[in-house]
Amino acid sequence: MSDESKVFAKAAWRLIPFMGLLYVVNYLDRVNVGFAALAMNRDLGLSAGAYGFGAGIFFLGYFLCEVPSNAMLVRVGAKRWIFRIMLSWGAVSMAMALVRTPGAFYTLRFLQGVTEAGFFPGMILYLTFWFPAATRARFNAMFLASILVANIVGSPLSGAILGMNGVAGLHGWQWLFLIEGAPAVLLSFSVLAFLPDGPQDARWLSRAEKTCIADALSAESLPREDLWVALKDVRIWVLGLADIGIITTHYGIGLWLPQVVKATGLSALATGFVVAIPYVVALGVMLAWAQSSDSRHERTVHVVAPALLASASLLAAAFFGGETFTIVALGLALICTYAALVVFWTLPMSILGGSAAAGAIALVNAVGNLGGFLGPSLMGWLKDRTGNYSSGMAVLALGLILTAAVVTAFSRAGVAKRQAVIQ
Repeated sequence: MSDESKVFAKAAWRLIPFMGLLYVVNYLDRVNVGFAALAMNRDLGLSAGAYGFGAGIFFLGYFLCEVPSNAMLVRVGAKRWIFRIMLSWGAVSMAMALVRTPGAFYTLRFLQGVTEAGFFPGMILYLTFWFPAATRARFNAMFLASILVANIVGSPLSGAILGMNGVAGLHGWQWLFLIEGAPAVLLSFSVLAFLPDGPQDARWLSRAEKTCIADALSAESLPREDLWVALKDVRIWVLGLADIGIITTHYGIGLWLPQVVKATGLSALATGFVVAIPYVVALGVMLAWAQSSDSRHERTVHVVAPALLASASLLAAAFFGGETFTIVALGLALICTYAALVVFWTLPMSILGGSAAAGAIALVNAVGNLGGFLGPSLMGWLKDRTGNYSSGMAVLALGLILTAAVVTAFSRAGVAKRQAVIQ
């Protein structure tokens, strides 16, 4: 291992496990509404369409505040801004236990999106402060693996917490929001102690190691533009369109899978364990797929191939699926979506530098996360009208075909600046 590789490995081991822990808590608070719905919908009188709208409205608040949030991270520093995000989202997540009406459900889900906005793109941007483009798929994968850990651990945990129904006079879903929201508030204070704003502020790096990282990043020669350059760059909007297809499927499956599995007659706890299975498989697949992308210096096929396989799986479930086949097909689609997602995030990071990178990452994520509203909402709306999930799965499949088409066009148009990053 070269001296440079040792420096990056040291930085990765010091940062990514902690960042991953934060994202586990973040993602769990974002999607635990899928498990809460197993009991909450009945208690609040929510139809499938109303639940889907409430689950999805989170992403409208997220969309509106994403770019301003990443701009603030650059202005005030990573640790102070991430501290603010975590403290506020944790408080709102815990407040979900107070919901009594559909209107309150919609309002708090929207506010949760507002307060969480900027965390994921902020973390992705933060990785660009430490690691050069040629290594980012694997380091992105290490960080994004925390999504899978959140589901592997969180699915059975959420199912178990729902079993606390009646304890201290609270419903199980209320305990779910309280117990899973509290860690965000508590961990927010650890950010101030353990997350340096950048390599130059890391006390655990020597002067030579800081210089090594700075030299590797400066050698990339990406244009260091201001924020508004990213907002006007058509390439960033194109990538945002591609991300919509991935995220529509990601949340369209993730926020409904517990209900699909529970409909087979399993208990809440058993549902949690079944839902965790595809995330266990996806963890290994995602890490191997990112390593393959980096070692081959190839991005396009590594996004398009799993996106199309996920689409085919969803279409098979829509037209041919019984209960068991549908669950397996949804699991395969989820695995492939994660494989596409981890490599996709190398693309916006390969175009711009400086404050424009913050805008580019935030804008792609903001536009893409409109899919987080569309996926759950469409699944619920179509379920109310058809009585099944088939139409919803077909729509999700079309979104992934859109992703594959846009990323292919992005590559063939030659809009990426670095041949080693997208081929």
